[in-house]
Amino acid sequence: MVSPAPSLPKDFSQLSLAEAAELLAARQLPPVEQWHPEREGDSAMEIRADGSWYHEGGRINRPAMVRLFSTILRREPDGGHVLVTPAEKLRIAVEDTPFRAVEMKSEGEGQTRKLVFRLDTDDLVMAGPDHPLRFGRDPDAPDPRLHVRGVIGNGLEARIDRALYYEIVEMALADGAEPPAIWSNGACFPLVDA
Repeated sequence: MVSPAPSLPKDFSQLSLAEAAELLAARQLPPVEQWHPEREGDSAMEIRADGSWYHEGGRINRPAMVRLFSTILRREPDGGHVLVTPAEKLRIAVEDTPFRAVEMKSEGEGQTRKLVFRLDTDDLVMAGPDHPLRFGRDPDAPDPRLHVRGVIGNGLEARIDRALYYEIVEMALADGAEPPAIWSNGACFPLVDA
């Protein structure tokens, strides 16, 4: 489950995993997958690789505005991204991934571990069967990502910041699995994709 957050009630680092789970359960996203408006166009917006949002070349500096737009973001079957409402669907350029995973909490070890990520939009995502982690096929050029929402394999993803990736690698190596893998919410994710 992914939850849009108007703002976290307290600092993410102070949240327990139980509190994070309550927040995840309490929030709802608009049903963008059910909306198929006839009116289409271009939003003149882009999400750059660093996670910053722009409109007509100017940076959107209001976090609340970015959070709002992020709740109506959808990835199309052709791989493109759109902002969608019941009335219209507008293309938006996405340079890399639409989200960045910027903080992480871990509870448990090995197969009982749970990882919750805070995205740059303050959304919370618990990695697991519905929100898989993937790291790329080349161990020398990792490509760490977290599935956020939509169809797995063609949905919205978050780029996992490098520091968090190194934390994940350390946890996986400490667990001692061969080949190295990280568990979260009952699912196992190899550090190198098959």
